[in-house]
Amino acid sequence: MTPSTYTVTGHWIGGETVAGTAGTLPVVNPATGEVVAETPAGTAADVDRAVAAARAAFPAWAATTPQHRADVLRRLGAGLGARQEEIAQAITAEMGSPIGMSRTAQVAFPAAVVESVAGLADDFAWTEEVGNSLIVREPIGVVGAITPWNFPLQQIVSKLAPALLAGNTMVFKPSENAPLTARILAEVAADAGVPAGVFNVVYGTGAVVGEAISAHPDIDMVSFTGSTRAGKRIGAVAAETVKRVALELGGKGANIILDDADLPEAVNRGLMMSFTNGGQVCGAWPRMLVPASRQDEVVALAVEAAKQYTVGDPTDEAIRIGPMASEAHREKVVGYIERGIADGARLVVGGPDRPEGLPTGAYVQPTIFADVDPTSPIAQEEIFGPVLTIIPYADEDEAVAIANSTPYGLTSGVFGEPEHALAVARRLRVGQVDVNAGHWNPLAPFGGYKQSGNGREFGRFGLEEFLETKSIQR
Repeated sequence: MTPSTYTVTGHWIGGETVAGTAGTLPVVNPATGEVVAETPAGTAADVDRAVAAARAAFPAWAATTPQHRADVLRRLGAGLGARQEEIAQAITAEMGSPIGMSRTAQVAFPAAVVESVAGLADDFAWTEEVGNSLIVREPIGVVGAITPWNFPLQQIVSKLAPALLAGNTMVFKPSENAPLTARILAEVAADAGVPAGVFNVVYGTGAVVGEAISAHPDIDMVSFTGSTRAGKRIGAVAAETVKRVALELGGKGANIILDDADLPEAVNRGLMMSFTNGGQVCGAWPRMLVPASRQDEVVALAVEAAKQYTVGDPTDEAIRIGPMASEAHREKVVGYIERGIADGARLVVGGPDRPEGLPTGAYVQPTIFADVDPTSPIAQEEIFGPVLTIIPYADEDEAVAIANSTPYGLTSGVFGEPEHALAVARRLRVGQVDVNAGHWNPLAPFGGYKQSGNGREFGRFGLEEFLETKSIQR
C-alpha cells in the first residue's frame, strides 16, 4: 500500500470531516522509519466541538431501544469484517504488528467483541424490581475514550461497543502513534447507522487532547487504556469534575509452572504469551515462575521454542515478531535488556544488539533471562517488549508471593494438575487467570487489581461500566 492510502484530512466530528487548525502529527512506520501519514494535531477547541456534537446527539440516541442499538452494532461488526484487509494493512504500517496477527487478533477479535456485546441486549437486566423499587439502568452520557497504540482497533471497540449499546455518545482520542484505523472505524460506524455526533474522533497528543477530554465538564466518563503513569494523570484531572473513570493499565503477568504441569505445553504457551505482538501486550506473561529443581529443563525448552519467533519485515507472512512500535520504544526495551545483564541475570537467548540482518528499523531480539532475581527491575517493571524472565522458586507459597509481588495485577497463568492449578489461581491478586491455557472468552470480565487499573471490559461487566443506576420507589 502507498502512503496516500492512509491520508487523514481532519477530525471526525458530528458526522463529517473537520479540518485541523494547529498543524499535523506524523505517523511513522517503525519498520522503515518512513512517514506513512499525517493526522491533525488536535486542540482543546477541537475537543469542545466534539463534546458539543456528542452532547447534542445524546438524547435521541439514548431514547432508542437496546435492540435497535444492538442491530446497529451488528452492522458495524460486519462492516469491520468487510474492510479487514485494509485495516490489517494500516495497523501493520502504523505500529509494526506482523500482518498475520493484524488480520487475526488485531481485526478479527474486535469483530467478535462487537458481536458478543450486541448479543447482550435481549437478556441484560435494563430494569428490575427490588421490593417496592424499580431499578433502572440508564446511559451515563458522553464518554471520553483514550486508547494506546498496541491494539489500536481492539482497544477502542472494547469501549465503543458497550458504550453505544448502553445508549451513550462518545469522543475518542486514538494514539498519535497508531491513529489510522480510527477514521476507518468512524466511516464503518456511519455506514452502520450510528447517527452523526454519536461517535466523534479527535486526533492529537495525550498532553493536549487527552488532557482536555479528562478535564472537560461536559464529559461524564473517561475510559482509558494505557500506561499506569498516564492513568494516574487522567484520574487526577478527571477528579476535578467528579466524572467516572475506568482504567485498564499496565501489567507484569506471571506464568506459574507447577511441579505437576505439562512442561512443554506450559513453556510453549508461556513463550507465546510473552512474545506475541513483540511483547507489547498489557496482558502478557513476561515472568515465568518455575520450580528451582526444574529450571534447567525449562530453560532448554524455552531456548528451543524461541527459535520459532522469527524477527523481521512485518509485511512478511512468515514473520512472528515485527518492530517495536517506535524507535523510542525500541531504545526503552533495549535499555531494560542491558539493565538485566548488568544486574547479573543469566542471558540465554537474544540480547541488546540488533537482530542479524536488520541494521535499521525498531527491531529488538526476542530475549530470555534465567536465574532472575524477582525483586530486580526486569522482574518488577513493565518492559513491554519481547523479554521473558525465568524466575526459580522453592515452593508453592514462594511462587504465589513472587507472582503477587509487583505493583500490577492484570493477568497471570497457572499450569499444573487442573484442581491444583485452580487452587493456586484463586490465590493470585490479578483480574484474570488462565489455567492450563484456558481459551479467551469475550463474555468474561477483563481488568486489573492494584495499579493495573479499575473497572472491567467485556460481557455484561463491561456494559455495566457505561451505565448509571437509578432507583424509583413506589
